[in-house]
Amino acid sequence: MVILTVTLNPAVDVSYKLDQFALDSVNRIRDVSKTAGGKGLNVSRVLKLLGEDIAATGFLGGSLGNFIQSQLVHLGIHDFFVPIQGESRNCIAVIHEGRQTEILESGPVIKASETNDFLGKFTEYVRKVDLVTISGSLPKGLTNDFYEKLIDTAGNNDTSVLLDTKGELLEHTLKGISKPYLIKPNQEELADLLKRKLTNEADIIDAMKSAMFADVEWVVVTLGSEGALVKHNEVMYRAKPPKVEAVNPVGSGDSVIAGFAAGLSRGFINEELIKFGLAMGVLNAMEEKTGHINPEKIDWCMENIQVEEIAIGG
Repeated sequence: MVILTVTLNPAVDVSYKLDQFALDSVNRIRDVSKTAGGKGLNVSRVLKLLGEDIAATGFLGGSLGNFIQSQLVHLGIHDFFVPIQGESRNCIAVIHEGRQTEILESGPVIKASETNDFLGKFTEYVRKVDLVTISGSLPKGLTNDFYEKLIDTAGNNDTSVLLDTKGELLEHTLKGISKPYLIKPNQEELADLLKRKLTNEADIIDAMKSAMFADVEWVVVTLGSEGALVKHNEVMYRAKPPKVEAVNPVGSGDSVIAGFAAGLSRGFINEELIKFGLAMGVLNAMEEKTGHINPEKIDWCMENIQVEEIAIGG
């Protein structure tokens, strides 16, 4: 089974670590890392660690795009990216004194011809794969119906889509005719989407019953270290993970998407699928690298995730 991950606005993630950060002065960096970044590429890395057959697509341009492509080759991920004239972006994190200061470029503007090129190639790609994940925001130049178009194309090929985005883009996509198979908002994103306060579990469960999610088979609402509430069609589940020391929780949401994608590719259902999906988020938080898990700990983690069906009323 081949899984296609979509990252339309990827970046080179640059991490600078230093003891002190001095404004209006020279800061010399001794510890630096550069990796192919973007939510969908985090998904790709975890899927690769799980032994899945992975292809990745989106837009890439310039020398930074070449760097990202070289990283894909190194990881053994099939490169389905579409070239553009613009330059892919940097996202810089300065880690200092227990803090993290981020400097994020907005990225290139996608031209109409490049958009059409991507849509044409995506139509070809979905015929070659069995499952699609779509993650993150849109680069400039694309309209809010772009994910809707991708989901519609995938649906015409009976290919399920796991969608991880937020805000107006998620709202617009859910109003489309074609629906994603799974969405994964966190509690804050769910509250923002429905424009209401969600202060407790009952509020979240009530929100998950919204008509906005009709025909979305899986709604996974992640709650950080508290686990998740999951709705599969008309059945609601509460999932509680084991208590672990979180080394780096960044990318745990992306890892959950990877877990559900890999679980579906292996034929997992219901509680087993939920445990497998959430286990990847837990394992990512235990690692220093973003979008990274230790496969040897999967069985332990799944055994210690508690999943129970809960009544949701009328």
